Amino acid sequence: MSDKTVSYLLETEVPSNYLGNLLDFIYQKYLLPQKGRFTNISRTVADGESSLTYTVLDPLGRRNVKVEITGIKPIKVRITPLNDTVHEQAIAEAKQDVAIAVEFFEEEIRQNTLYFAWREGEEIVPEKISGKERKSINRLFMETQVLLFVIFISLGLFLFLILNWTAPIVLMAIQFVLVFYSSKFIERTADWYITENNPYIHLLEYRLPLEEEEAFRKKHPKDKLVQMKKEVYEQTIAEKGEIDCETTRGIFAKYGIECSPENLSARKVNVHQLVEKTAQKFGFPMPKVIVSNTMIPNAAASGPSPSRGIVLITTGLLVQLNESEILSVLGHEFGHLKGRDPLLLYGLMAGEFLFRFYVLFALFPFIFFSLLFIVYFWAVMTVIYFIAKFFEARADLTSAIVIGQPQVLAESLEKIGFKRLLYERIPAYRIQEWISLDPHPPIYFRISRLMKLGNTDKIKHPLAQSAREVTRGFLDSL
Repeated sequence: MSDKTVSYLLETEVPSNYLGNLLDFIYQKYLLPQKGRFTNISRTVADGESSLTYTVLDPLGRRNVKVEITGIKPIKVRITPLNDTVHEQAIAEAKQDVAIAVEFFEEEIRQNTLYFAWREGEEIVPEKISGKERKSINRLFMETQVLLFVIFISLGLFLFLILNWTAPIVLMAIQFVLVFYSSKFIERTADWYITENNPYIHLLEYRLPLEEEEAFRKKHPKDKLVQMKKEVYEQTIAEKGEIDCETTRGIFAKYGIECSPENLSARKVNVHQLVEKTAQKFGFPMPKVIVSNTMIPNAAASGPSPSRGIVLITTGLLVQLNESEILSVLGHEFGHLKGRDPLLLYGLMAGEFLFRFYVLFALFPFIFFSLLFIVYFWAVMTVIYFIAKFFEARADLTSAIVIGQPQVLAESLEKIGFKRLLYERIPAYRIQEWISLDPHPPIYFRISRLMKLGNTDKIKHPLAQSAREVTRGFLDSL
């Protein structure tokens, strides 16, 4: 059994002085509420070093693996099988449990964290923590743009009443123009444009003490935080200085914060270089690069072709992922450009739309005035979204082939989608994810597939392979 023991180090954005809180959080908020899965839970402190141990049970309630977490940075994790029949999947799920629990804690301390991002010489833009306003716009044009197609299809019936039989062709022509120029729409959502001469985004994170966060937020509303951000910028970045407690102590004190070096982290990210490196690996020209200052971790590459592409990155992605993880995510987005996925999906939706009006409606007009139309529309959308999952899976595969870091992309997806990953432990939820009107396959499937990926040199037809694996993944969930 000892040869199956897995030991590894887990990087985290949690500062060293919060590691004890992290283990307490895992113990109280993750392990205890799931007593059917975990037992023998022990939280100890010895020689100033915190540790947490517990046993994971299998579905029949038998002891499966023992997990030991040591509260040092990076976090030390040791997973030991407790019998010779433990499957690799059980070890993988135990590792995933640790990662999910850590992500939940990181999300909690983000609520107590001040996030500031700047671009040199640019307007001071306040961070959007929830990102709801920006998210609703970006989702329309980001990723595969399926939502745009759905809106047009829904409007088609109404235009048909006005323009009669020419309505579908007119609508498809307008839609094609919008798809072709979708990068222009995304460009309008930018807070900052990234150029070769001004390539950096500066980031500051300051974690407020847990007991002080609520009082600080009440005392300092958003407009005061914007003023604080402006003052930090003018005293540090504008003067070509470093962001640290020494340079910001006076400003922090003005707002009632005693700057503690262990709670402050600052860095600058060369966004242009990251995108340029990705473009070079794909053999693409350098696209336009824009940044949206929202804490929602996301990225998108849009456009009808690589030569007309635009890349959008949120500051949330820059905060939560390291550079190799950002590269792997960009590889996924460039995979959409390489596959020309927006145009392929446009073709699918346009084909169905024209078939519906010129064939189905002509032969069976009564369908459009009965409940059968709702059934038909739902079935067609489910099929199209399922096909869209082939393209998302191919984009993952393309990133793995070109960037060459499938495990890193898997870890990035784990960080971004940890909540969905936890819900997908429930079989019924997994099936729902497969048939939902979402172009992405379930995240558990994407992560597992990337983790198991071997030699990518043998992959000759990424789309065909992705279609097979997505279909097999769906059937296995039934």
